[in-house]
Amino acid sequence: MQKNQRKAYLFAGLSIIAWSSISTAFKLSLQGLTPLGLLLVSSFTASLFLGLSGLLSQAGLLKNPGKDLLASLLPALLNPFIYYLILFEAYSRLRAQEAQALNYTWAIVLAMFSIWLLHERFRVIDLVSLLISFLGVWLISSKGAFASVRFDDPWGSFLAVFTSLIWAGYWILNLKDKRNAQTKLFYNFFLGFLFILIFTLLSKARLVGNSRYLTQGLLAGIYVGVFEMGLTFLLWFKALEYTRSTAAVSNLIFLTPFISLLFIRLILSESIHPATFAGLVLIVISNLAQKGIGRKLQRNA
Repeated sequence: MQKNQRKAYLFAGLSIIAWSSISTAFKLSLQGLTPLGLLLVSSFTASLFLGLSGLLSQAGLLKNPGKDLLASLLPALLNPFIYYLILFEAYSRLRAQEAQALNYTWAIVLAMFSIWLLHERFRVIDLVSLLISFLGVWLISSKGAFASVRFDDPWGSFLAVFTSLIWAGYWILNLKDKRNAQTKLFYNFFLGFLFILIFTLLSKARLVGNSRYLTQGLLAGIYVGVFEMGLTFLLWFKALEYTRSTAAVSNLIFLTPFISLLFIRLILSESIHPATFAGLVLIVISNLAQKGIGRKLQRNA
């Protein structure tokens, strides 16, 4: 594919706007559905969308279905099943701004996993970045009350951060999986939906939280399935295919949590706590520092 930086930024921008709206969509859906209900609706939607788009684009989804299903067993268990079930539970307990900021620690956790599992070199900046990220998490969870250390929902805060471990593990598996991105996504979400459906039938858990908001919950759940789990990943992969500099496009992802706060304020009418913003800044700084952005900018100056 011929490189085109303008198209790369266009696809990256569309991805970032879509991802920025997802925290708001989570909360809107959870007003009508339980976390499991949202996961069932969104994973089914994602599977359907990815399957249809893969067939229309002739991505070769059905070349080796048996092999692909086997290869996706563990990744699908991690994501979407376990990852999103825990994430949605965290969102049901916390304000959107807190859940999305705490979940954003995945980038620094992924870096730590890479050192451990991929045997990358551990540097002093890795430790410093981890400590800065931890400080940001503490600031958000305690709303700046360091002395009292009284969290509104410590379990919800733990779950939001814990999702970073699951996502990092999934991403390491994804790096080692050499199948094309669309095939991996489809089989992961198809198998994930089957796991979720079986779990739903066996547990007999409630899917509807508040029937008054059921329609809203379903529509928002479908939105999550398309834009969080399906289309947005395809747009992002397009951006990476077109770009001349992967780093230039990848670093734009750090805009997402800040734009997300804007959606949360305008649509959910949440008052953004200063500690949330300050903690999020610390988490993003820790991610940038760990990636060595400063050194890259200095070399390119």
